[in-house]
Amino acid sequence: MTAIEKVELAIDSIRPYLKADGGDIKVLEVTEDQVVKVELLGSCGDCPMSSMTLKAGVEDAIKKAMPEINRVEAVNLVS
Repeated sequence: MTAIEKVELAIDSIRPYLKADGGDIKVLEVTEDQVVKVELLGSCGDCPMSSMTLKAGVEDAIKKAMPEINRVEAVNLVS
């Protein structure tokens, strides 16, 4: 199983919550330095709570499944 497949499985555990609020997430890559790059989709792309969702929800779920991951970054997150 590739790193991206493992990340997708981890995200699948929280995806229903994202979709319930009209959003979703797309995994773009896992870099050599163990950074997961994602794109926030739908309402997640412009929600003011997206940064908290990314850290407290998405990053937490991924790190539980893959402790070697250093961080998760959204390429389209506007701060």
